[in-house]
Amino acid sequence: MNYWIYFSNYAIAAIICWLVCIFFQVLKSTRHKPFLMLLFAALGTLSMVVFIFNLWQNLGRPPMRTLGETRLWYALFLPVIGIITYLRWKYKWLLNYSLAMAVMFLIINYCNPDTYNKALMPALQSVWFVPHVLVYIFSYALLAASSIVACYGLFEYYWGNYKDTILQLANNLVYVGFGFLSLGLLFGALWAKEAWGHYWTWDPKETWAMLTWLGYLIYIHMRYRYPNSIKPVLISLALAFVVLLLCWFGVNYMPSAAQSVHTYSNT
Repeated sequence: MNYWIYFSNYAIAAIICWLVCIFFQVLKSTRHKPFLMLLFAALGTLSMVVFIFNLWQNLGRPPMRTLGETRLWYALFLPVIGIITYLRWKYKWLLNYSLAMAVMFLIINYCNPDTYNKALMPALQSVWFVPHVLVYIFSYALLAASSIVACYGLFEYYWGNYKDTILQLANNLVYVGFGFLSLGLLFGALWAKEAWGHYWTWDPKETWAMLTWLGYLIYIHMRYRYPNSIKPVLISLALAFVVLLLCWFGVNYMPSAAQSVHTYSNT
């Protein structure tokens, strides 16, 4: 039986919980508001954990093969990042962004369901498949959050309300995200060696993955070389995310990627 038929139940439960969390943030005064916010954010996230786990068991393979399946993981990791950053830095707007993006991914998956078949091509039957995809998805979620911080920082900069804590938050997100991004490249190279006999073949996806890595390396370099610079580094961080988006799903639509083994399957 295809476990996808239960997706709407879990998705609706998660969306309701996340919207309730956002609702509590707009209330003027509630004694236990922070606790209730985090409770509903966590319950929505737990709903996705249960669904992904059961889907994994039903398929008999990790649900990471198609673009729709990766969206499930983004809908899981983004709220986790939002909750952690709220606990650490009390940024409600970043929590709202994370929950709103997770809701968007669930709605997209509901409107464009995958077939979720159990087939897994031989090249994906590798010990490196799961860690490679997971660290990449987690890094993309962190770096997506950092891009919103960059856009928010630019907005505050132009309106004269900029605070140094904005770049500090961006740094923390980028440094951790860049670490996972580097692990993704390493795991991908080890996977390619096992599956195709070469660590690197300059496949379009590999090339854009390297460009993404270099984009965030440029940001880190600029922060180190010009510690007092604000506007240029925020712009570089925002542009790096554009490259990331091209790597994530833009490559699928490029003519050069027609024969790529790294583009996401649709079925």
